[in-house]
Amino acid sequence: MLDKLKAMQALGSLMKNKEQLAEAGERIKSKMDAMRVDGQAGGGACRAVVNGKMKLLGLTLDPALLSGMAVDEKTRDLATTLIKDAINDATENAQRQVQALIAREADELGLGDLAPQLTGLLS
Repeated sequence: MLDKLKAMQALGSLMKNKEQLAEAGERIKSKMDAMRVDGQAGGGACRAVVNGKMKLLGLTLDPALLSGMAVDEKTRDLATTLIKDAINDATENAQRQVQALIAREADELGLGDLAPQLTGLLS
C-alpha cells in the first residue's frame, strides 16, 4: 500500500514537470528506433532482426535451406516454420529489451513501481 502511495506521489510530481516526462518518452522512442535485436531458428539456419518497435528489419536464410526450398515442398514448409520462429524469437527478445529500457527510465524518474503500466502505454 505504501509503495503504491509513493509511486502515485512520484507520478503526481512528474505531472507538474511534464517536460521531464516528455523528454523521457522521447528518449525511449529514440532508443527503440535504434535498437536491433536478433532472433534465430533451426540452429541459425534462419535469422531475423527487429527493432524496438517490433518491425522486421532483416531476414537471412542459410543457402542450403534456400536451395532445398526450390526442390522440395517439405523443405519449403520447414523454411516457413523457421522464418516464423525466427521472427517470433526476435520479437520476444526485443519486447524484453524494451521492458528493461522502460524500467530503467522509470527508475531514473523515481517511478520504478509504475514501469509495467508505462510499458503498456508506450508499446
